[in-house]
Amino acid sequence: MSQPSALQDLVIVDFSRVLAGPLATMVLADLGAEVIKVERPGVGDDTRHWGPPFDERGEATYFQSVNRNKSSVAIDLGTDAGRAEARALIARADVVVENFRPGLMESLGLDYMSLAAGKPELVYASITGFGPEVTLPGYDLLVQAVGGLMSITGAAEGEPQKAGVALVDVITGLFAAVGILAALRHRERTGEGQLVEVDLLSSLLAALVNQGSAYTLAGSVAGRMGNAHPSIAPYELYPTADGDLVLAVGNDKQFAALRTVAGLEQDDRFNTNKSRVEHREALRDALVAAFARRPAVDWVELLSAASVPAGVVNDVAGAFAFAESLGLAPTVEIAREDGSTARLTRNPINMTATPPTYRTAPPDLP
Repeated sequence: MSQPSALQDLVIVDFSRVLAGPLATMVLADLGAEVIKVERPGVGDDTRHWGPPFDERGEATYFQSVNRNKSSVAIDLGTDAGRAEARALIARADVVVENFRPGLMESLGLDYMSLAAGKPELVYASITGFGPEVTLPGYDLLVQAVGGLMSITGAAEGEPQKAGVALVDVITGLFAAVGILAALRHRERTGEGQLVEVDLLSSLLAALVNQGSAYTLAGSVAGRMGNAHPSIAPYELYPTADGDLVLAVGNDKQFAALRTVAGLEQDDRFNTNKSRVEHREALRDALVAAFARRPAVDWVELLSAASVPAGVVNDVAGAFAFAESLGLAPTVEIAREDGSTARLTRNPINMTATPPTYRTAPPDLP
């Protein structure tokens, strides 16, 4: 008997490519939705060609990161026959997802208004870079720059830095998935579909969280602080006798334990988080001197035993190994039609009744 899925019987026609849209539809596919990916004949999704790295079959690993549990069809939307084929797919779909430049789907007669006229129950998700009226290309690096993220990332005296992954696309894809699920819940109650619009810039601004509210509520414009935190101390990277140590001390109880383990002298400047933030340089000097006595791995063992959040800086391989050591099973293996296996990062959602399933590997280009 097959595993029950939360979104079984849901059909999604996915016109999106690259990352934000495909991630959103993969999350829904993992939860049971049937996702039909529409790609350009002979070319496919841009990320099919983004490499290295490539796997042992010569396939781009980027594409495979966000396209499992989907089937793929090649349709030329520039032809009457292709548009007719797309409409036939949409006729049996619950959800349409697209992330073309604003106006393109309207020019093809595949926009929300055109489709909802004959299918009012349709949920239609449109993902753009800067909103439905702006045709600027929505590349993640560009949005990280103009959206303020790079201005608060990197060393204080260094140049602005982007995050190590396309974080804005990931955040936007997750917001899009939430919006789609909310629209489906509304349709369940009323029978009415709707247009869901998500853009990269608004998603990033929402994801600035405390840094955003520091500006909107207090007029405080953050700058780059390296690995330090504007509102918590100690909460950063420290050198040790061998290797780097990360501390994430979030309250006074944790700091008291840290002070005991590290052998710090009593200093009233460090008694409260507010005071520690005000005297962060003096605190850092004291901790650097203390941590010079042992290697990072020893400090992690000692601090963790005292319930002080601490860790070393893993590379990606080390991160997966660490998750394995905690029993989190961070990867899944999915058989391909040719007999090979795709080893991919698992969906992080755990559900007792309808957990994610891994039915098919990322599809080959038709």
